[in-house]
This record gives sequence, C-alpha cells and structure tokens, in this order.
Amino acid sequence: MLRAMRAVFERDLRLSARSFGSSAMTVLFFLLALSLFPLGVGASPDLLARIAPGIIWVLALLAVLLSLERLFQADFDDGSLELMAQAPVPLELLILAKVCAHWLVSGLLLVLLSPLLAIMMAMPTETVWIVPASLLLGTPSLVLIGAIGAALLVGARAGGAFLALLVTPLMIPVLIFGVGAIDAGVMGLGSSVYWLILGAILLAAMAATPFAVAAALRLALE
Repeated sequence: MLRAMRAVFERDLRLSARSFGSSAMTVLFFLLALSLFPLGVGASPDLLARIAPGIIWVLALLAVLLSLERLFQADFDDGSLELMAQAPVPLELLILAKVCAHWLVSGLLLVLLSPLLAIMMAMPTETVWIVPASLLLGTPSLVLIGAIGAALLVGARAGGAFLALLVTPLMIPVLIFGVGAIDAGVMGLGSSVYWLILGAILLAAMAATPFAVAAALRLALE
C-alpha cells in the first residue's frame, strides 16, 4: 500500500512539475491580489498591520480554491481515476497521496511566501513567523476540505464556480481560527487554543475527507 501511495505521490509531483504554470498562477494571484490592498486602503502601516491577518488568510483561501478544480479532473479525463478505483489498494489512501502532492506544489508555496507578504503588510517583524505557522497548519485542511467539492464536481461544466459555493462555507472555521491565531500572537495574548483547534481540524479532515472523496469519485465513475 505504501508503495502504491508513493507511486501516486511521485506521479502527481512529476505532472505538476511539467505544468508548473498552473501552480505559478496560484502564487501570482496571491501576490498580485495582496499588492492591491495598500493601493486601495492606503499605505498607513498601522492600518495595514491591523488588516493583514484577515487579508492574507482570505487570499490564501481563494488561491487554494483556484487550484482545486484540476485536482481530479485530469485523471478523470485520461482514465487514470478509474484505474485507481479498481486497484487492489484502498482508494482512500491513493486520494490522500494525491492531496498531499497537490498541497506540496500549491499550499506550501503560499506558506513559503507568506513571511514576505506579512512584511509587505507592515506586520511587526518579531511576529512575522506566526503567519507561515498558521498557514502551514491551516492550508492542508483547506485542500482536504476542497477535495470533497472537487470530487463531487468531476466532469461537471463550470465546476470552478460551483466548487467555491460548495466548499467555502466548510472552510470558514479554518479561516476564523487561522486569523485568530495570528491576531492573538501579534497582540501577545494566549493563542494556544487557536493552534489546538487548527490542529484538531486538520486531524479530523485527514481522517474523514478521504472517505468522503472516495465515495464521491466512485459515484462519478458509475
């Protein structure tokens, strides 16, 4: 089973490397959208620092949504998804490998860029580390939750718009506690509760979403 998961993981990484433009588009959207806020609301450091956590997290959520539509669609189109469903390995494990690979080439890039973006938004330098830490814990949950919507809309037209409508309400708790963790850390308040809840959401998503995604994909393949 581990060999099959590794094969799917490495295959998805290779395919993502060949189509690097898709991942670059997600990162470019994140950068361009964030750079517009100082122009729109003003360049006051106090104002930018106050709104930075919410802005960064909302844009991270939108960037994840932008990348999710292609998560299963290519495999559905070329028949790879049907082969995975018929493999002697549980489909849930293969889905988990695909989601991990997808996060590695999309969500991890956002995490690595986030300290620079926090500095651009005039956040205190001593608290900049909180932003990538919260995204590192929260963006995998966003990808896992979004995978359910991507599976439900495999083969559907205009899937991107419906995907956002389906999964955004489920992502709101991650957004709330991610922003709360940054705000509490910046203000010097106790933020351990936020980190624990983000961790609990991630563990719950890792345990439950592969089964929901597998059920949705089997339904789409019937």
